[in-house]
Amino acid sequence: MPSPASRATINRLLSLTANAGCRGCGRTHAAHDHHAHGHGAPHHLGGAQGALAGAGGHRGMATPVESAVGGPPPGNTDYAFEMAASTLRFGAHATREVGMDLSNMIRQLPAADRSQTKIGIFTDPNVVKLPVMEVVEESLMREGLNWVVWDKCAVEPTDKSWQEAIDFSRTSHITHFLAVGGGSSMDTAKAANLFTNYPEADLFEFINAPIGKGTPIEKKLSPLIAIPTTAGTGSETTGTAILDIPSRQFKTGIASRALKPTLGIVDVNNTATCPKEVSIAAGLDVLFHSLESWTAVPYNQRTPRPANPINRPAYQGSNPISDIFSRWALTTTIKYLPRIARDPFDFEAREQMLLAASSAGIGFGNAGVHMCHAFSYPISSLNKGRPKASQYHHPSYSPTIPLIPHGVAVSLTAPAVFAFTAPSSPSRHRDALSIFLGPARAHELGAIRDEDIGRALSEEIRKFLDKVEVPRGLSKVGYGTEDIPKLVEGCLPQRRVLDLAPVLAKDNLAEEKEQLAKIVEGSLVW
Repeated sequence: MPSPASRATINRLLSLTANAGCRGCGRTHAAHDHHAHGHGAPHHLGGAQGALAGAGGHRGMATPVESAVGGPPPGNTDYAFEMAASTLRFGAHATREVGMDLSNMIRQLPAADRSQTKIGIFTDPNVVKLPVMEVVEESLMREGLNWVVWDKCAVEPTDKSWQEAIDFSRTSHITHFLAVGGGSSMDTAKAANLFTNYPEADLFEFINAPIGKGTPIEKKLSPLIAIPTTAGTGSETTGTAILDIPSRQFKTGIASRALKPTLGIVDVNNTATCPKEVSIAAGLDVLFHSLESWTAVPYNQRTPRPANPINRPAYQGSNPISDIFSRWALTTTIKYLPRIARDPFDFEAREQMLLAASSAGIGFGNAGVHMCHAFSYPISSLNKGRPKASQYHHPSYSPTIPLIPHGVAVSLTAPAVFAFTAPSSPSRHRDALSIFLGPARAHELGAIRDEDIGRALSEEIRKFLDKVEVPRGLSKVGYGTEDIPKLVEGCLPQRRVLDLAPVLAKDNLAEEKEQLAKIVEGSLVW
């Protein structure tokens, strides 16, 4: 386990979050000029931050803005951010405590309700056969608890697989939820919990707009404990749940703080059986959770400002607290994921990647992600609808199910994405580049001009992806130039993440489509 961060370390990390220029538009200008090129209201920065912007157009890290006494600053940008995360427990063998955790929760109920409790365990057909399930069931048995198992969670869940899990939960009268598995099982359990507590709601009631209604979740949901068996999604600490809608040929999801688990139990023993390719795919998700949240539009440049705090999105934009978690996770992933590629049984690397996954979960769970994730949804979904001869099947996953794993799908556009976003904040992208270069190559950084940071970062991302054996571009998973329009159209509905992408022309659809198409074109072959 890493040693606790010192005050000096925290101060150093905070100092590294400084940026140059406007990360919303990529241009350098004074704060009062921001309205002039289509990005809404002025920043209205105050104090040292406003003075700095006025002096040279350089913005510091996202910090609360000053305003006149009596109210928030004018404009439609947000002025506050929130931090929400599940309680997390780290440690080998911590899984065996889950029965006591559930007993403790049940004892908090009125005496008359305790006998009516039923635990629903949500897992998949593979994990149900692994030692982690033996540990879980033995722990529940010792406490004399009542439980049932739903072991049909789908890898890369769909609206159909979610609905089946929801129907099971509703008819079984589940009162406490336990997810054991990767992000797919944890997200399925979140959905089952939500819709069991809203028995009359249909699937699209809470799915993110514009695909669903995006209705805010106002009820307190039932207790949910999440036990990850992969080091990737960070779903054990986030309020996000993702699903594929094959009829629409893209993925979407639900994002709400109300969905986050009550407790996440992060136990390195539970990743011991994870195949190398699955570990790498999961780790890539950590990598880009970190890098996208680090480079997302700052929270106080995000619009619209919520009229009520309940409407403040879970994905709020980069902020000083998320920055600390995201940067640490990025550093840790770059160090340890290649070690897992060389030796999937490397205990220290597996342990550190679990910590990185949860740390990135706290970071992006509050800051959000942007274009790599927006593109990943149609990349994964369109593959399933192609003729069988054209479908891609990733090693170590079921040979009968066409699958581009989520982490791999996220990676395929990353070199082009960060070349595109770098002008929004050269200093922040430079800092990311320094992490990829490492101490041994740190001397190279000084010779790279700001205008070349995107190209250099893109190249280092490619080199890293080669180390962990990622297919070299979209063409390697079956996509060609004829697929560019479909991939762009599948990306456009992902507003909750696209709206956090710097530089992107969100107020000009034709220009936005052109930008996205160029990124896809640049991602076909590395």
